[in-house]
Amino acid sequence: MIETKQQSIIEQLGGIGGLVYSTLPILVFVPVNAVWGLFPAIWAALGVATAILVWRLIQRTPIQPAVSGFFGVGISAFIAYRTGDAKGYFLFGIVTSLAYGAVFLGSILVRWPIVGIVWGFLNGHGNLWRRHPGAVRAYDVATAAWALVFGARYLVQSQLYDADQTGWLAVARIAMGWPLAGAALLVTIWAVRRADRLVEPGPREEALVSADDSEEVDSRDEPPRS
Repeated sequence: MIETKQQSIIEQLGGIGGLVYSTLPILVFVPVNAVWGLFPAIWAALGVATAILVWRLIQRTPIQPAVSGFFGVGISAFIAYRTGDAKGYFLFGIVTSLAYGAVFLGSILVRWPIVGIVWGFLNGHGNLWRRHPGAVRAYDVATAAWALVFGARYLVQSQLYDADQTGWLAVARIAMGWPLAGAALLVTIWAVRRADRLVEPGPREEALVSADDSEEVDSRDEPPRS
C-alpha cells in the first residue's frame, strides 16, 4: 500500500521521463539564443514546452507536470522578453527556489514539516503523525532535505545570475534540477516509511483495540441489573 502511494507521487511528478523533459526547453533556449538571438530562443523554448504537453496528452500520461512546466516556461520566457536579456529566463526559477526554501524551512521551525502535512493527507492519516515524536523527526529530515535543495539552487544560481553567466546558469539549472530532486525524493521515501511504521498500529495493537471494542459491545448487550 505504501509502495503504491509512493509510486503515485512519482507518477504525478511526471516520472523519470517528466524529469528529463523538464530540461529540454533549457537545452534548446541557450544554444538558440547564442546563435540566433533572444526572441528566436524564446519561441523555441515555448515550442518545445508545447510539444511536450501535446506528447503527454497523446501518450495519456499524467499531464499535470507538463502543464506546470508549460506555464513555468511561459513565465520565464515573458521575463526574458521584458528584461531583454537571456539571463532573465532563469530569474523566475531563482525566485521560486528562494520562496520554496523559506517555506520548507519555516515549516520545520513551527513544527509542522510540509512533507508530513502532504503525506498525512495522501495516506489518510491526517495529522495523526504529530502524536509521534519519531514521525515528526523523520518528516523534519525529509523537509530539511527539500529546503537544502531549494536553498542550494538559489545560492548558486543567484550568484551566476549576478555575474551574467547565462551558459553556466543553464548548466546549474540542469545539474541542480532533477538529480537533486531525486536525492531529496529518496530521503522523503525513507521518512514516510519510517513515519508510517510509527503511526500505523501493529498486529498486537490492532488486536488490543479489537478486544476493547468487543468488550464494549458485550457490555452494551448485557441486560440492566435490578
